[in-house]
Amino acid sequence: MRRTLKWLLSFVVLIGTVSAGGASAGAATTADTDIKDRILAIKGMSFIEEKPVDGYRFFILNYKQPVDHRNPDKGTFKQRISLLHKGDDRPTVFFTSGYGLSAQPRRSEPTQMVDGNQVSMEYRFFTPSRPDPADWSKLDIWQAASDQHRVHEALEDIYDENWVSTGGSKGGMTATYYRRFYPRDLDGTVAYVAPNNVNDRKDGAYDEFFSTVSTPECRKRLNAVQREALVRRGEIVARYEKWAEEEGYTFELAGNADRAYEVVVLDLVWAFWQYHLESDCDTVPSADAPTDELYAFIDQISGFAFYTDQGLTPYVPYYYQAGTELGQPDVRNPHLDDLLRYPGINAPRTFVPRDIPMEFDRHAMPDIDRWVRTRSSEMLFVYGENDPWGAEPFRVGRHSDDSYVFTAPGANHGADIVDLTDDERKVATEALLDWADVADEPEVTAHTKRLTAPDKELDKKVERGRTFRP
Repeated sequence: MRRTLKWLLSFVVLIGTVSAGGASAGAATTADTDIKDRILAIKGMSFIEEKPVDGYRFFILNYKQPVDHRNPDKGTFKQRISLLHKGDDRPTVFFTSGYGLSAQPRRSEPTQMVDGNQVSMEYRFFTPSRPDPADWSKLDIWQAASDQHRVHEALEDIYDENWVSTGGSKGGMTATYYRRFYPRDLDGTVAYVAPNNVNDRKDGAYDEFFSTVSTPECRKRLNAVQREALVRRGEIVARYEKWAEEEGYTFELAGNADRAYEVVVLDLVWAFWQYHLESDCDTVPSADAPTDELYAFIDQISGFAFYTDQGLTPYVPYYYQAGTELGQPDVRNPHLDDLLRYPGINAPRTFVPRDIPMEFDRHAMPDIDRWVRTRSSEMLFVYGENDPWGAEPFRVGRHSDDSYVFTAPGANHGADIVDLTDDERKVATEALLDWADVADEPEVTAHTKRLTAPDKELDKKVERGRTFRP
């Protein structure tokens, strides 16, 4: 792919050098320039900091982006990116979480496997990558994909080997949307646990998931403790309010502690399966457990702090997108109906300030789904068997080329390629190495899982999402 193109371009340059004498001297100087200086020579790129990392250079940078890619003259903002530099002769993995940017160096699974560079991008409108003033109508999947496209364009002259996009959860969605709008930027995409909420009005797949996941005994135990949490609501909300007052937490978005608590409880079973395993069913308290034990379990699984203003506010951009394009599953809870005080509260509009207008685009997700099924190529989707966000997965059709959808047995929202069955892991690994154009490297064998040695710091797993968010 790009390696062949690079050879051809080199041949053309060689001919030009013979004709033009010393014309190659400038190119040689550029290639020998320190990578930091090469990056900062890019128009719109500015330096924040560099952190030491064994075997790499790690930079945190700002890149100037248009607020509106359709009207570039309508203002700009600075978007944070990070660069884990291995070498300009290695493939590059373009990673995004779909949320903020970690200031710590991390290698995604594809980066570990292909021994490449990693460019990571903060999603627009997550602070500090937010225009000021913030025109929220410019927060959509096409504008975000265009952010990635411009970053790729800015860096591809330096990193001219193959590029693969990746991300987990909302990051997997982001990698997919980027590929849909700019398919020629990339040689492959690995999307982990990416929900595909095609029709926001039809959520039966999620109801089916919760009625069949794990064992009847585990489901019954979780439902019982969820109901008991509402039965004891007065006692627990009083404790919740006291804790919030002592810690300085507020509830303006949710309305008050009682309303926030109802969302905490509604998310309880979902959050359990998102982050825990079937083997953790034994840790679920019985319905007659002491309130202290019940309170601790609810806090461990859902997290009381997240439903305060201080917990929710950083994620307003996500809820805005959920309420305008992405959609959000609406799960039936018949065992709780007689105890609920605020039906419909667990919806994106609740968590977005009222002065920000929201209108749902029902065409956005069907467009993505249709493209993946009929026109996508070099796409790998990885799901966890017991992850509720995988209830509506992406699917590839007979018109898709070199694309796969695999599910890791018993895995949750942290499912990776390494968690797949042996046969599927082999197929996924070979596909990724081929897309990155490293399949023929001497270190690769039929059983290769990665081209880098494990590093407990660089390969530390980052939690994908939090509670009722992908």
